[in-house]
Amino acid sequence: MKERHGLDKTEATIAPTMVVVHWTAVNSIESTFDVFDSPTLGGRADLTGASNLNVSSQFLIDRDGTIFRLLPETTFARHTIGLNYTAIGIENIGGPNAPLTKEQLKANEMLIRHLRKKYEIEYVIGHYEYQNFQETDLWKEYDPDYRTVKTDPGVDFMERLRKNLSDLNLKPIPSL
Repeated sequence: MKERHGLDKTEATIAPTMVVVHWTAVNSIESTFDVFDSPTLGGRADLTGASNLNVSSQFLIDRDGTIFRLLPETTFARHTIGLNYTAIGIENIGGPNAPLTKEQLKANEMLIRHLRKKYEIEYVIGHYEYQNFQETDLWKEYDPDYRTVKTDPGVDFMERLRKNLSDLNLKPIPSL
């Protein structure tokens, strides 16, 4: 955490201020558990140059809206470059060929409302929006070349989610 993010910590914990919503691009819960189960990352040359540690997230939502907690909420997970130290990750089963469901939308909304009651959540972003934070004080990634282009969980899903969460008065995403 010190080398990549400039954080001098003795434990891999976070103080959440953000939720990042993802899709897995894997269409089944079983296959997703298999991907997340390995401690090392396979088949992702775009990420393994920085670390061979597998991706991880605090939550996973199945297509029927069932929520699984994969890690404690305040455990540092590896799901969003530059923001992991402050972000809770929510993975959703689905992707471009399996659009996220109404049940997942409702589950994300309920989970985010729960998290907002426990933590000072200021932002809810789609993974595709993470690079908008590069010029802010929230960004913590020392390698200027360590970036990936993301499309998850899709603009339409995030627009519907933000509409459902509008009463929370979350902060807007910074402009690039």
